[in-house]
Amino acid sequence: MRPARQGTHLLKDMIDSKTLQKATRRGWARCGVVILFSLLFTSGTNGQKAAESVRPWDPLPQDTGAAGLRLMLKRLSTTARLLHTTAHPDDEDGGMITLESRGRGDTVELLTLNRGEGGQNKVGSNLFDVLGVLRTLELTASDRYYGVEQRFTRVADFGFSKNPEETFQKWNGHDVVLADMVRVIRTFRPDVLVSRFQGTDRDGHGNHQASGIVSREAFRAAADAKRFPEQIAEGLLPWQAKKFYFDNVCPFRSNECPPENYTVKLSTGDKDPDLGMTYIQFAMEGLRHQLSQGAGGWSVDAGPHYAFYRLVDSVLPSTAGKDGHEQDFFDGIDTSLPGLAGRLGADEGKVPWLRGGLESVAKEIKSATEAAEKGPQKAVGPLFSAAASLRLLADQGEKSSLGDAERIPLVAVLREKHEQAERAVNLAMGISAETVVMPAQGYLKQLPSEERALTVVSPGQDLTVIVKLHNGSKYPILIEDVKLDGFEGWITEPPGNEMERIEPGHDFGANYRMHVPATARPTRPYWHRDEPERDGINTVDQPEFATLPFPPSKFRAYVQYSITGRRDFSYSVWGGKEMLIKSTAGPGAAISTAVVVPFLDEKGVEQKRPLAVAPRFSVMLDPGEQVIPVEDGAERTVSVAVKGNLSRVMRGLLHLDVPTGWRVEPESLHVESSRRGESRDFQFKVFPANLREGRANIRAVLEADGTKYSEGYSLVTREDLASFYYYQPAVQRVSVVDVKVPKGLKVGYIMGAGDDIPTVLRQVGLDVALIPAEKLASEDLGKYQTIVLGIRAYDTQKEAAANNKKLLDFVSAGGMLVVQYEADVGNFNGGSFAPYPVTLGRGRVSVEEAAVEMLAPQERVFHFPNEITQRDFDGWVQERGLYFMEKWDDEYMALLASHDPGEPSLKGGLLMAKYGKGTYIYTGYAFFRQLPAGVPGAVRLYVNLLAAGR
Repeated sequence: MRPARQGTHLLKDMIDSKTLQKATRRGWARCGVVILFSLLFTSGTNGQKAAESVRPWDPLPQDTGAAGLRLMLKRLSTTARLLHTTAHPDDEDGGMITLESRGRGDTVELLTLNRGEGGQNKVGSNLFDVLGVLRTLELTASDRYYGVEQRFTRVADFGFSKNPEETFQKWNGHDVVLADMVRVIRTFRPDVLVSRFQGTDRDGHGNHQASGIVSREAFRAAADAKRFPEQIAEGLLPWQAKKFYFDNVCPFRSNECPPENYTVKLSTGDKDPDLGMTYIQFAMEGLRHQLSQGAGGWSVDAGPHYAFYRLVDSVLPSTAGKDGHEQDFFDGIDTSLPGLAGRLGADEGKVPWLRGGLESVAKEIKSATEAAEKGPQKAVGPLFSAAASLRLLADQGEKSSLGDAERIPLVAVLREKHEQAERAVNLAMGISAETVVMPAQGYLKQLPSEERALTVVSPGQDLTVIVKLHNGSKYPILIEDVKLDGFEGWITEPPGNEMERIEPGHDFGANYRMHVPATARPTRPYWHRDEPERDGINTVDQPEFATLPFPPSKFRAYVQYSITGRRDFSYSVWGGKEMLIKSTAGPGAAISTAVVVPFLDEKGVEQKRPLAVAPRFSVMLDPGEQVIPVEDGAERTVSVAVKGNLSRVMRGLLHLDVPTGWRVEPESLHVESSRRGESRDFQFKVFPANLREGRANIRAVLEADGTKYSEGYSLVTREDLASFYYYQPAVQRVSVVDVKVPKGLKVGYIMGAGDDIPTVLRQVGLDVALIPAEKLASEDLGKYQTIVLGIRAYDTQKEAAANNKKLLDFVSAGGMLVVQYEADVGNFNGGSFAPYPVTLGRGRVSVEEAAVEMLAPQERVFHFPNEITQRDFDGWVQERGLYFMEKWDDEYMALLASHDPGEPSLKGGLLMAKYGKGTYIYTGYAFFRQLPAGVPGAVRLYVNLLAAGR
């Protein structure tokens, strides 16, 4: 029951199709380049539009002022805790968790098993781990609207899966993901566990089914000390949530559901006056930040909307009515503040003061809630009282004789409530703070450009950190203490430490001179995969951050203040008498802020980014992947991009480590960096030797001041998102492929959503020209023998659809057209883009090892210029193909067949037809994944497809 009632970046690569065609892995390998998209803020070709822009470093308007105070008072009034589990970003029931968090004040955590790194990218070419970083940023942007905290497990999205057996096999068994879910439950300690999925075929995707299976098991496993005892040894305690529900019991997005199918019906279509819309609409505002999922164009109308959940397991007596329904997830659970005492059972006698103290706090919160309706500052007195009482209760609880299993959860909730009370105090008082980074000389009259701003610093850099506080209250305040976290060993000149009185409407500032020490740790993901195309599990490099989205920023400022000099302010602390503040320091609170770096973007608009640390040098190889034909063996140029990150001269020696027998010219190059942020390219000639099909690595190493640098970092961000740095080793992965290419074949490539195929084709010796989609109408196609449409070209490039007749005329005149997979089934089937009738379906083969049959082995496409055999289907990554044709006219010839285990054969993945004097091919096979991964057979087959019309 409930008591009465949160450059070179922004991918100009993707703003227009001309630069979009440069967004290959070659672009990703550039030093310090950000490979995300500004597409959302333009008229995107795929119809996506970002949610209304709220700068990612600013709180949402609904979390500030009077609205923010009302939300915090809701949170203070309840101890309800809910954990929602899903498989991928965008699986979450945003309406439900927004209702619970923002509508009812619950503390909600969202556990998403993986980061969606194996999915399709609807706005660009970046895949695998960098896509995982992007989707983590997108999901945490959504979470701000939902009002929830985010967690992940170690498992990776390896692509579409049709059953949980394959999923668990890719995830190294069942216990890896279960252990991480149990860890999250034992850490968060929810009252209720709510799974998005059931763990049955009804869930569809094998990852979805696996999520439902482990969620159900984790409900009980988290309470069993014998399960994952290594967590108990670390200090975690068993935890039994009270109830377990799952979703997916009714038709998707349906407002009607058979009564016997559900236990709880939640109205997510109710309008919240502080949100200005319904809960599900506000959640959709957040979801629309997930542009790589295609969510930019999604919307939901106002009006009735419901979420239905079924109770599946519980440790409580039934609370359902005669109709089998409950009113709320928390029926039967006392989520009031005094209810914390009741949860102790017989052990409540060990803390006889607890219930009375909590009742006193609950009374103050009720008083603050009523007072806030007359104005936020009217609530200040009871909020100060509640904050002080909660701090005392937590301190007493820490010293109590309760056992660990009772004391630790109790104190954690009391500390959390104290933090919420302090945030409520700051909102009611109108106290705000900011901590910014400036150059060593201090505050500037005009903000620096992004290139000059110290957004990322390295050991040896000098800087100034300025802590600012604004007193927006009607009370004078006394600054009692300023503390900085994360700067141990950095501060060279602190400000004075005398207490300072700040009048209403005035500001406080403190400047710290700093020097970045050699011990400063880089800001980087705490996880990695050695082979992103194949590994199903992330390696956790920093266990202390396990399950978090990113390592939290360690740089924060805390300002402790108190009210002073007011005769009309009174407050009381639990257990004491009401006190009147006169001229001495009265009740206090603290406010904390992240440390950010302000700068002006190229439009002159102020932007901010959290302070980050990076090595002095970033080293990147360009391109990051190289495919070398066996028969070629000619010298290759390898470009190494080196960026220095200090405002002084730095020197080093750069060399390449190559496979045995290979030769490099020159052996080494001298590097000098004299300007911070300056990036320079250094060219080496590599002479391969003794080539035979296989894999090899080329590594770049820079030695400077006794340190070796052999990795690079890139900023991942977008205008509507926060930012983070992605690191990758300075390694070029070389695939030596035995492939023959036809002489004189000229290929025109029209990029779709973005892929890296043209880069690979050039590496094997083909003449490939990128044709900007917007120039297709005027382009002379007669100079090409083959035209290729990149993945989802009709979906994402309106010019490709508008000029489709020109493409078919090119085929009819004797040309060769290769169309790669399209995802918008309705658009393709309604567009009549193919020369003869076809029906695009959603058929796919998700098992990359699935057998492939050549249906027309006599066809020249399997013999020229490369002989294709069964071995050419070995070593494929992630999947065979997707969006196969469902039906086709007799004019088409099906060339390949494949199927997932236990399913019918799919023959619509590679179709060829003669049209006029030319040849048309549609392929759903996932060459966009195979060629960048250097899969030999896929390279050979793709080259044959390009030459099929000759």
